[in-house]
Amino acid sequence: MSKKYLSDLEVCAVERLSPRHMLIKLTHSEPLPDILPGQFVEVRVENSPETFLRRPISVNYVDRELNQLWLLVAEVGSGTRHLAELKPGECLDCLYPLGNGFTLPSAADAPVLLIGGGVGTAPLLFLGKQLQDRSIHPVFLLGGRSAGDILEVELFRQLGDVFFTTEDGSLGERGFVTDHSLLQKNTFSHIYCCGPKPMMMAVARYANSRGIDCEVSLENKMACGLGACLCCVEKTVEGNLRVCEDGPVFNVKKLLWK
Repeated sequence: MSKKYLSDLEVCAVERLSPRHMLIKLTHSEPLPDILPGQFVEVRVENSPETFLRRPISVNYVDRELNQLWLLVAEVGSGTRHLAELKPGECLDCLYPLGNGFTLPSAADAPVLLIGGGVGTAPLLFLGKQLQDRSIHPVFLLGGRSAGDILEVELFRQLGDVFFTTEDGSLGERGFVTDHSLLQKNTFSHIYCCGPKPMMMAVARYANSRGIDCEVSLENKMACGLGACLCCVEKTVEGNLRVCEDGPVFNVKKLLWK
């Protein structure tokens, strides 16, 4: 179990990436602790009377040189609207790093595929960097309803090959990620996936049908982030497991998905 920290992290920048997405860059006076791709942060939202609980947000990236932790946030409710109003120099109360991250292969005999849908692409940027640092070639397949839903494209391109699907055909191939021709033409050693559950279930079926090792990052609703409240439980072959503590990353062989 990794050590958890409760810290007031200073806001370096809040960058608007789309009409409903912002990138929050945080730092600390001390070096950030070890953080794994796939782990998450529980943030406390100040000055929001409707927001009683912390909000779980995936770690988007960790910049060791600048000692920065990035959070990619979709503005969907009162809590995230207040986060969008943060200003440089203000502080954000964070409990981190939480959960278990992706399993990184020591080597790969074929490219590794990272599939993300919507804001579910967030943890894949840091994962891609970790793979690149291990001389493992990442291939990204990013999907969204339209081109405006696909974020941080240039950063992904710095790490590996990037392919797209959009439901309206405005970027890449039209359709869902599992419709992309890439999946029929290439062989992959591992697949990592995060996004809407129906998308992840379709990716899991694809991986299972081809005998490809596959991990997914679940986004079940969480309250405490520490495994105490049991509101994020997922049924698995090992019984009911807490997504916040036993996940959020699971090998699909553990999940009771069909």
